[in-house]
Amino acid sequence: MTAIQYQNLPHFSQAQGFVPELGLVCITFDKQVRFRTMTRTRYLKLTKEEQKNALRELYQNNLQRLHDALSFCESNNIRLYRMSSALFPLSDMEDEIGAQILEEMSADLGKIGDRAQSLNIRMVLHPDQFVVLSSDSPQVLQTSIKILERHARTLDLLNLPRSPFSLMNIHGGKSQRIEQLVKVISELPEAIKSRLTFENDEYAYSAREILTVCQQAGVPMVFDAHHHVCHENLDSYDDPSVAEMFYAARETWENPDWQLVHISNGETAFRDRKHSDMISAMPTVYYQAPWIEVEAKHKEAAIANLRSWWLIENNLK
Repeated sequence: MTAIQYQNLPHFSQAQGFVPELGLVCITFDKQVRFRTMTRTRYLKLTKEEQKNALRELYQNNLQRLHDALSFCESNNIRLYRMSSALFPLSDMEDEIGAQILEEMSADLGKIGDRAQSLNIRMVLHPDQFVVLSSDSPQVLQTSIKILERHARTLDLLNLPRSPFSLMNIHGGKSQRIEQLVKVISELPEAIKSRLTFENDEYAYSAREILTVCQQAGVPMVFDAHHHVCHENLDSYDDPSVAEMFYAARETWENPDWQLVHISNGETAFRDRKHSDMISAMPTVYYQAPWIEVEAKHKEAAIANLRSWWLIENNLK
């Protein structure tokens, strides 16, 4: 399936009656879904030929594990899957060996996206914390864009659309850089900007600040309720500002059926920034969220637990 065909996909839940889709983040708690990696230090100790062989074997292995992740999602009726940003480690190296290997594997990568579409599984990506588009350092900015370009090319190879349906979500980075951030976004290549979304965080960018960035840059906002309560020092997910920011974020999505939000709970206290094992508290407004990434340590167990009480409550309303 081509990217342009993907653009017109409806929200998958519409066919079943509206129920929020709960998403799995990267791996499973029970270790069924795991991915291999390689450090830069180890890689640089190898000869060129050894580097090629090592990365080719690693990428092929992780590609099969990505198939396994889709199979897991299918078996557990999970329609949203966040891929690991380290799926193809070292593919952004200066020597471009990893990038060339991925190009050689393009047919196999394309089958992944085609399979995800056939299974009605939405695949998204969150580049790592080294992506800082608001940095004062030209080198950091250049590296950040290079990382995003590599991820965007991988999404292209996976036959995933150039749209927020297959988003690349990042944080704002350095605080008080709204104008600079908007300018950088405006100059990004289409393969990046067409997929880019921004998320509010606990420290640098409040929900209102990242909303301003998204409004001015013309990109969607991924609202994180827990980051919001931590940043604003709130005592409840049902504080009026939570619903206010949820609805404001929805307005940044050209297709509201694609709106994606995050949920996590504090590990030891309500505003603890560390994620808990399970999710025991949810914003009431999230009953209206089409897609929810569940950021809890127990992964699929947390999704099953939410289904056992929160989605049942939703169906009773």
